[in-house]
Amino acid sequence: MLVLSRHRDESIMIGDNIVITIVDIRGDKVRLGIQAPTEIPVHRQEVYEAIQRERAPVKPGDQPASASS
Repeated sequence: MLVLSRHRDESIMIGDNIVITIVDIRGDKVRLGIQAPTEIPVHRQEVYEAIQRERAPVKPGDQPASASS
């Protein structure tokens, strides 16, 4: 993992077309601005994981999470 230090209003480039900018820092929270082409999906990790769970096929014998006994 690459770890970088940045101040507010400074940016990081990923490749030629993704820019991550530090928008604000308040206490232990950092607000990021992300500029990326529309064809590249950008999600918070917990949202990405939820999307992946929804896309996962249900295996025989498994019940969907919404099913109740």
